[in-house]
Amino acid sequence: MANKKPELVDAARPNLYRQIFPYTEFPKVAFDTQTIEYDLPDKIWITDTTFRDGQQARPPYTAEQILRIYDLLHEIDGGTGLIRQCEFFLYSKRDRKAVELCKERSYEFPEITGWIRAVAADFKLVSQMGLGETGILTSASDYHIFLKLRRTRADAMNAYLDVAKAALDSGVIPRCHFEDITRADYEGFVLPFAAELMKLAGEYDKPVKIRLCDTLGFGLPWPGVALPRSIPKLIYGLRQIGVPSEWLEWHGHNDFHKVLINAATAWLYGCGAANAAIFGTGERTGNPPLEALVIEHAQLKGQTSGVNYSAVTELAEYAGKDLGIAIPHNYPLVGKDFNVTRAGIHADGLLKNEEIYNCFDTDKLLNRPVGVAITDKAGAAGIKHWIEARYQIEIPKHDRRIAKVKERIDSEYSADRVSAISEGEMFEWIREAFGGELPPLR
Repeated sequence: MANKKPELVDAARPNLYRQIFPYTEFPKVAFDTQTIEYDLPDKIWITDTTFRDGQQARPPYTAEQILRIYDLLHEIDGGTGLIRQCEFFLYSKRDRKAVELCKERSYEFPEITGWIRAVAADFKLVSQMGLGETGILTSASDYHIFLKLRRTRADAMNAYLDVAKAALDSGVIPRCHFEDITRADYEGFVLPFAAELMKLAGEYDKPVKIRLCDTLGFGLPWPGVALPRSIPKLIYGLRQIGVPSEWLEWHGHNDFHKVLINAATAWLYGCGAANAAIFGTGERTGNPPLEALVIEHAQLKGQTSGVNYSAVTELAEYAGKDLGIAIPHNYPLVGKDFNVTRAGIHADGLLKNEEIYNCFDTDKLLNRPVGVAITDKAGAAGIKHWIEARYQIEIPKHDRRIAKVKERIDSEYSADRVSAISEGEMFEWIREAFGGELPPLR
């Protein structure tokens, strides 16, 4: 795949991989006889696109909201470089104000970077903002080169290289975004273009980074899958022609429900950086959820000293209250009910040992104590857990007062109630059952 010198194939017609992407049917999964070994880099990290791709599916954030998110990302990172960079639009006054506000913080991490199209006029914005790195849109597939840009491969590559040179001439690190790489002609365009970028890096003695953009979520994590959908093979070929892992970055979308596993797969096969947005926001189906990658990193590399994992919960609370992001109740790690059980038998298990039905110490690591929701399935064990979680008390499951609360709950569901019992109702019924014996709240 990468044993010979890559040479551009300036095809007369676009290669649309119709055998894999028929369009009138679901995409096909093609396998080949090659498999790739794991190549997990010594260091892997997260980059953030909340202020770029993350804004493309919602009303724009205000500059002040961007600053608060940026502060929280810095708080989670804790000066470790786990969340190494954030990328920003530079086109509007609001965008530039947000960059200026964030620059005033003078944080080392996340570093502020830009995003531009591959045109010289856009590059002036990077220079004006005084940024040290910028993303450059360098569309890689023939769908984009032929059908959108109306160019040949050679014309497109030369234009991309000109902007990369302009960046290097100005002392700015270019990060070339290989848009739609999972539908691109790998041998005929991706590798030759990447090889030219590595030549530039050598000539200037500067990094030239490559972002592998899975624009429509076609990427697949399995090592036996054929190109262009194989994430392991996409990364392997680039590593074989000399692209360092620290210059490679994965950017995915969730069109086929693989956005998180694909980002982790990119890490496993030699990609240093995984691009993400808070709570998976982003165009159409969204990008890898940043908070999920923080925890994925801890599973792959161990918990990082200095990272404030519980600040993920703070970020979720801010997103729900101030950003209008509706996080589903059952959303992993940060949803209101992600560690709340509604089953009485589960509540009984939690009372015996929390580890039975909680995936990790959510209270210690995320500042999220395990919870029990009260429904007709909660039973006496669920009521006991609910009371003990809120009051300074230990109480037997068969206490008469618990029985009294349970009778009230049972009567609700006997009358065809379908919703969970609210916090307000529980507090009221507990006060009635305990009377003057009610202990103080925790």
